[in-house]
Amino acid sequence: MTATEATEATEATENDGARGAAVASAATGLGPQPAPGATPPRTPLTARATAEFVGTALLVAVVIGSGIQATELTRDVGVQLLANSIATVFGLGILILLLGPVSGAHFNPVVTLAEWWTARHGGDGVTAREVAVYVPAQVVGAIAGAVLADAMFGKPLAQWSTHDRSAGNLLLGEVVATAVLVLLIFGLARTGRLRFAPVAVASYIGAAYWFTSSTSFANPAVTVGRAFSDTFAGIAPGSVAGFVGAQLVGGAVGLALVALIFRPGRSAGRPAAGRRW
Repeated sequence: MTATEATEATEATENDGARGAAVASAATGLGPQPAPGATPPRTPLTARATAEFVGTALLVAVVIGSGIQATELTRDVGVQLLANSIATVFGLGILILLLGPVSGAHFNPVVTLAEWWTARHGGDGVTAREVAVYVPAQVVGAIAGAVLADAMFGKPLAQWSTHDRSAGNLLLGEVVATAVLVLLIFGLARTGRLRFAPVAVASYIGAAYWFTSSTSFANPAVTVGRAFSDTFAGIAPGSVAGFVGAQLVGGAVGLALVALIFRPGRSAGRPAAGRRW
């Protein structure tokens, strides 16, 4: 065998090995996947924005629709909240699993902004341009989801909620709910466990329905959307600003906790750069 033939044979072997690794990676789901905000390569921004719009719309439709259904089936407020939280857990988990590989499955301006902040400091995340597309898509999607839920149950479309949620203890609940959500998402990212995000995030939101006084909105877009439905899951427009402010504070607290807890070189499971969904 000549030197040229040997080189060609080596290159062919390496290429076959690379192709085999790619196939194995795709089959096992262990290959590079997008982290929240670290969007997949070659995915058009329009596709990502659409995924954020649809995902947020369906999330709000699940929250409001299950709330309406529960109130029509029982007068027991505890059972209503149980039904609402269970539906949200399953709905959110499925939406993250489905749309995570496309857009990162934020469905939440706080998560998007946190990703942008992380990217500014050298981590994976979205750009300012992507933030400018994601956030409006999430807000408009949330409003569309509220209107859709009302339409499905024959309720007046886009009716302002009268459910006041302005008490200080509820705002504290939102700070806590949002801070822990951000800590969870970015903690999973820094320890290489984002494959558990659909189950972990959905499970946390289900728990936070019960342990936070606000029933864990933890999402400015969802908060705005829920103001458009005068039902069990609604929030009065006058309470929206306070909730959104508390959620932004919670997001900042969550990022600070991530920086304190998951420091480089101190997390045993810290992944290599680029670890994705």
